[in-house]
Amino acid sequence: MRPGVLTVYRWELRKLIALKRTYIGLFAAIGVPLAFTISLALRSGRPNDVPFGAYVHQSGLAIPLVLLTFASAFLLPLITALVAGDIVASEDQNGTLKTILTRSLQRGQVFFGKVLAALTYTLVSMVLLGGVAIIAGAMVSGFNSLTTLSGTTVSAGSALALVLASFGVYLIPLFTVALIGVMLSVVTRNSAAAVVGTLVTVLLIELIGILPGLESLQPYLLTRQFDAWQGLLRQPIDWSPIAHAAWVCALYCIPALVVGFLVFLRRDVAGG
Repeated sequence: MRPGVLTVYRWELRKLIALKRTYIGLFAAIGVPLAFTISLALRSGRPNDVPFGAYVHQSGLAIPLVLLTFASAFLLPLITALVAGDIVASEDQNGTLKTILTRSLQRGQVFFGKVLAALTYTLVSMVLLGGVAIIAGAMVSGFNSLTTLSGTTVSAGSALALVLASFGVYLIPLFTVALIGVMLSVVTRNSAAAVVGTLVTVLLIELIGILPGLESLQPYLLTRQFDAWQGLLRQPIDWSPIAHAAWVCALYCIPALVVGFLVFLRRDVAGG
């Protein structure tokens, strides 16, 4: 059986398992919700200035939703960039890309195998962060009903389903960040430049959103799509921000994927 995208995908997952960089991000995904929950348990204060912050001591299911708001600014893009920005560039820097491309594999298969590995890492980091936040939150504040953004109360079971769905919606812009990281990894051929470049891109987009006179651009900024999950926490559910986030993220991720793919196809590794 000829090797293909799935073969590369399995190779890349094995590489990720062996890299220290992988575990730095995953440990952060576990450690941050633990630290946040412990700090809430030790003090009576609450982050009232963010959605669901007022309910963190009433229901543990509010805690992962608060973390979604906090983590979007820097933490989750950083965790994502650590691997996405390194996944091609490290091969360039180590001189191993030439070896990979001389195997019986097409360049497109190698590229998309790496893309799938980067997206898988992003998914795993989200599962860890969300899972730890839900479990730790339930232990500290209880597995209780939750008040939605519309002021209605939903049962604990329904709230859990909405929390899980919210993390799923959050993956839409986060996957986009991962694809931007992969593109920069291909284009820059330097891991540090790609990781930092991914973060700088996210921060610059966020900066555009707060500059005076550019308010009309806010609905089309990638960073604004990190809040699309809040539509699920209204009664009835508001699907419009989720649909909006899907097509806005496509405006970012499709060009990033195409540029990364085309540059990778034309990559000269004769000297690598």
